[in-house]
Amino acid sequence: MIPSVRTKEFGLLSLFSGFLLLRTLLSLYVAQLDGAIVSALVRGKANLFFRNIGLWMLIALPATYTNSMLSYFQGKLAIGFRTRLTRYLHQRYLDTMTFYKVGNLDDRITNADQLITDDVARFCHATAELYSNLTKPTLDAIIYNVQLSKNVSGEAVTLMSFFVQSTAAALRFFTPSFGKMVAHEQALEGEFRAVHSALIENAEEVALFSGEAVEKSHLDRKYLNLIRHVNRIYKTRVWHGILEDFIIKYVWGAAGMVMCSIPIFFDLGAVSMSGASGDAIGRRTQGFVTNRRLLLSSAESFGRIMYSYKDIAELAGFTTRVSELIQVFDDVQAGRYQKQLVSTADTAVFAQRGEIVDGGSAIDFQAVPIISPNGDVLVKSLTFHVKPGMHLLVVGPNGSGKSSLFRILGGLWPVYGGVVHRPKVKSMFYIPQRPYLCLGTLRDQIIYPDTHAEFLAAGHTDDELLAILSVMQIEGLVAREGGWDTEKDWKDVLAGGDKQRIAMCRLFYHRPQYAILDECTSSVSMDIETIMYTHAQKLGISLLTVSHRSSLWQYHNWILQYDGQGGYVFAPLDAKQRLALQEEKVVLEQKLIQLPKQQRRLAELRALKDRRDAVVLEQQPQPQPQPQQQPRDGSRPRSDSEASRHTAPPVLQSVHAMEQDPDHARDTSPGAPSGDAGDAASEAPPPSGDAEPAATDRSDDPGQKEGDERTA
Repeated sequence: MIPSVRTKEFGLLSLFSGFLLLRTLLSLYVAQLDGAIVSALVRGKANLFFRNIGLWMLIALPATYTNSMLSYFQGKLAIGFRTRLTRYLHQRYLDTMTFYKVGNLDDRITNADQLITDDVARFCHATAELYSNLTKPTLDAIIYNVQLSKNVSGEAVTLMSFFVQSTAAALRFFTPSFGKMVAHEQALEGEFRAVHSALIENAEEVALFSGEAVEKSHLDRKYLNLIRHVNRIYKTRVWHGILEDFIIKYVWGAAGMVMCSIPIFFDLGAVSMSGASGDAIGRRTQGFVTNRRLLLSSAESFGRIMYSYKDIAELAGFTTRVSELIQVFDDVQAGRYQKQLVSTADTAVFAQRGEIVDGGSAIDFQAVPIISPNGDVLVKSLTFHVKPGMHLLVVGPNGSGKSSLFRILGGLWPVYGGVVHRPKVKSMFYIPQRPYLCLGTLRDQIIYPDTHAEFLAAGHTDDELLAILSVMQIEGLVAREGGWDTEKDWKDVLAGGDKQRIAMCRLFYHRPQYAILDECTSSVSMDIETIMYTHAQKLGISLLTVSHRSSLWQYHNWILQYDGQGGYVFAPLDAKQRLALQEEKVVLEQKLIQLPKQQRRLAELRALKDRRDAVVLEQQPQPQPQPQQQPRDGSRPRSDSEASRHTAPPVLQSVHAMEQDPDHARDTSPGAPSGDAGDAASEAPPPSGDAEPAATDRSDDPGQKEGDERTA
């Protein structure tokens, strides 16, 4: 922020200082002119009086111009300071991904946007104002005191200065720490704004959950914390202002009046007022008025210097926050982070640093641990490689480290061990699930991060972009939105599917060596997904995809699969075989889902059969034993159990069959009309995911169960 000699800000500062000096000299001349006007009035010299009034009006022109220019240069100086500091911070903030690291890898600053936009503006305004509030009073105090020492006496001025310094020291002793108060106020302002920003960012989720009451309580709590602190500052300033005004305006004013009376009451060579001539009285009056004006201006200068002490304290608060921001920028760019850990990673791990080797044509990880910024170890040691022509599919449970791999590859997360070989940054292109649409024209959305000037310098044309849009079947977007040069808020204008198509068009325009696709087809149809991947492979782009869609397996020949426990498998991918295994897995899972229902139905039927046997035994009379008679057809006579089974209902006949032949019971449906017939229930799943066998449906019907019991 400090300008050099050849900068525009140094010129503004020089002009500002010149006008401050001119304002002091004009004030000194006005003080002398005041004395001359009063002297002419006392002496009754009308011509001299009106001539001095004319001079007063003439001096008003440069005085008012000087005052206006002081305000102008103070504002220009504040803007100049802010411009230099903002450019410096923007350079640091957007260098080496500092903007990402500050918000995700470090906890010391939670509102960098407020610091750069709001606190920097206040800091620069306070700095320019402090320069004015210190320079002019200092010049005034020096010049006025020199003149007073000539008019009164050097001893009186020295004594007065000692008195002012002692009372000023006492006032500083009782002055609270306004700097810390202002710094804390700005921190609370940032927290209050952060809650509002979070509400805007998550408005849809809050509305769906009807969380208005909870969010309102958060907003009210942050606001009340801010207001309580501001009220404490105001209350502190009340009593401090009373003490400050009493000392500066009244104590110092009374002491100054005493000093001005010295030439009149203690001038031994002066004649008495009763015997003095009109000219002598006029000279005394002129001297008194002039000295009084100089004294009041000097006292005002000391007062402004004292008030500046409070301004310095407040400026210290802004300085602390801005310097802390710059310190954090320095630390994160040097790889030093301070973040609260919530996991069990060894502290020694964070002290280590791996190696990143840029250049070459392959992506190679050698024993690289994947550790999140909060200390969660996702993979202890990852080793894999991707060469041009390889297409890698990355799969695994949520939170296993799929996207984290690409954050390390892109340099967003630090490498805590091993070696990472990667190609140049421009050889890799990242497309997230939520595409980023920048501020600018429709053309800018396709060529980002290139500028229009770079687009033209490379020899590209709008027809090439239109051909790329035609591949993704959105060429009508140009005419619909008003042409390539139309500027809109594209994140709100385009639908989710169109955003993902625009992102793929961006990939086809840049044609990198590697494309990192992180769930980038979640909002498009299967046919558009096919176009995306086949055209990318046609352009010679090696694909690294994170997706749960099995339809994407056919476009990859290698797989990196995480198990969610810190392990992984890196192997070639046979898409057809994997799809067949996946289908078999689905069938087996459906059978396992139906098995508990079949077991419950079998238990119900067994209980029903036991109740029927108990009722039959109670109702059956005890017959006298009679000799058995041979049937006329010569067959063997039936036993009691056979007779009862012959008259039992069909459901119970099935239960008899299950008891006599357990293996046959597992292969037949409990609801079959006889013990020898039925559908296979436990070996094959139902015809559809929602349908069940007839016996299973009847087991869930209370009315059907009652009918079975009545039959028993």
